[in-house]
Amino acid sequence: MIDLISIAKTEADGGDLLKHLSSLFVPADITPDGYPNAIIWKGGNHDNNVNPVAHSLTDAYALLGTIAAIDILGLPFYAVPMWAQYRHDTSLESLAWFGNMPCTSIKWSTAGDAYVNDGKGNKVVVMGKSGNAPLRTQAGVYCNVRPYGPITVVRSMPCLPYSQDKAKFTVNDNGLVHSEMNTPGVQMAYANRLFLKMVNDTGHLGRVATKPTQAMEDGINAGLHSWLLEGTKFEVGRKYAVDPYCEHKDKIDKIIKLLPENFKEGMENWRGRIEQHISDTNYGLLIWDLIEKQNTIVFATDLDGDRLTDLLADISDPLRSFGEKVANYLGQDIDTKKMWNDMGYTTGNGRDMTSVMHRIDGPPIHEQTLGSADAMLLRLLDGDEWMKGAKQPYDPRIHFVLIRDAYIDANPKNTQLHEWLENSLNIFDEVYSGKRPGFLEGYKSLKESISPWGS
Repeated sequence: MIDLISIAKTEADGGDLLKHLSSLFVPADITPDGYPNAIIWKGGNHDNNVNPVAHSLTDAYALLGTIAAIDILGLPFYAVPMWAQYRHDTSLESLAWFGNMPCTSIKWSTAGDAYVNDGKGNKVVVMGKSGNAPLRTQAGVYCNVRPYGPITVVRSMPCLPYSQDKAKFTVNDNGLVHSEMNTPGVQMAYANRLFLKMVNDTGHLGRVATKPTQAMEDGINAGLHSWLLEGTKFEVGRKYAVDPYCEHKDKIDKIIKLLPENFKEGMENWRGRIEQHISDTNYGLLIWDLIEKQNTIVFATDLDGDRLTDLLADISDPLRSFGEKVANYLGQDIDTKKMWNDMGYTTGNGRDMTSVMHRIDGPPIHEQTLGSADAMLLRLLDGDEWMKGAKQPYDPRIHFVLIRDAYIDANPKNTQLHEWLENSLNIFDEVYSGKRPGFLEGYKSLKESISPWGS
């Protein structure tokens, strides 16, 4: 058993967490390209039958839950130190270590507004906030795929109409904000191509959510999309009135020259139905798609993609609530959760929405945001996870789900592993059925119930 409380206290007190965790793991036999001095650990059962996954050791329960889960499961893994203080101390270089690991990875996002020590006795806001933006840049991430119910959002990134370069960001005396476009066109092209491949492979309806008529950047994005459609067998229903590739041809051709010569190879046989919408329209359309169970893949910029996934995460609760109001009006007393499931809907409230970042070079990074992780951990450290009955202890199920998805992704043909992972999750659900145990109690029960991989 690992002393999880000791780890949590070391982090909360600003202690030497690197030294503390170094005693749990051994140095790995690999380093990411270009970073020979990177600190990478390894653990679990490296039996050569399972491709390892890399874990980011970030903050609070993202850190503690990961350490507990990898200890329980015993799968081969690599681990990269990335908690707020360490990100700050390494001037974000640890993000580059993780972003360039040559294996499928799991990245936890936690709150960006964390205070750390600046090395001079002062408290400062952690450099790079949550570290998401610099990580994506350093890892060569070109999109984030988020499936939820019948809808999958392909979110092109970094694809924003504003800069994240502080040196070039200004606000003038009139309060007008000025920035530069900070979107690598090559990554836009890769995201567009993945969107089309997913529509081709699944047969789902494809919706495009850009604003080519209002934003120059989206004109380039939509133009790349238009160029990629040329020579394919896709059927386009609703079309942009002006072909954005023709409108911005000179600029887009500069991007095309940077792509591999075989970038469109094989696309001549891709097919499916595409609808080209102004991004705002998709908010209403996706609600209809959700209600009608229309399998849809939507392509969006980073900014609009974030809003669309927020919509999907939040909309099911209001729909269930409205269903209950209609039933009550008709004189029926119903269990809306059961009704929702009986009608064939599978979306919960967004906490179970998975997310996968794709890199131009290297396997994907599975990511998950853990909100309120620091507040939940404080309850454990204060000795009352239940807050006198007002709260429930932390539920670590998402760690096991994320680990399952990442290992299946890294080992697509290992059916023995797939079955073991499913069985481990079933055991987890048995342990956590009924009244939820405290975090440490749950850890102990899972250690006793799940046989580690290869044991």
